[in-house]
Amino acid sequence: MNDTGWFKSSRSNAGGDQCVECRIVAGHGVGVRDSKNPGGGVLRVGPVAWSSFVTALKNGR
Repeated sequence: MNDTGWFKSSRSNAGGDQCVECRIVAGHGVGVRDSKNPGGGVLRVGPVAWSSFVTALKNGR
């Protein structure tokens, strides 16, 4: 996998208006943006920080 393209969580519902989209790019980390305003900017997160974030979520923190 080199680039996932933009995607929402599988837990997002079709009518949800408070979603973010993510894009994972191998070796470069993850981009996060507001799904309602995709041109409004992207928060870029490095691979180590993203992995720590996901691990914390899985552990309920």
